[in-house]
Amino acid sequence: MSLTFPNRSRSYDEAGQRIRFVGHDGMFQISFSVAADAMAKMRPGTAADEAGYLQTFDTESSAIREVASKAYDRTHKSMYVLTAADFG
Repeated sequence: MSLTFPNRSRSYDEAGQRIRFVGHDGMFQISFSVAADAMAKMRPGTAADEAGYLQTFDTESSAIREVASKAYDRTHKSMYVLTAADFG
């Protein structure tokens, strides 16, 4: 099977300064987080708060899911934290 993202929900983790979302590989749920530094790299000027990070995630969701898929294809772990380095 390949990684899919049927559930478009996401949430902000204030303590970790990241956005959390999930993907699915068949019946397995894969947890992802995108760190705040990645959001700022994708969209310079992103407001450094929950609303700003969620807005950037929503705007850049296709690119984020593509990077998440590539990370999963390399290692098939059950949890990933994507940082600015993952976004080239």
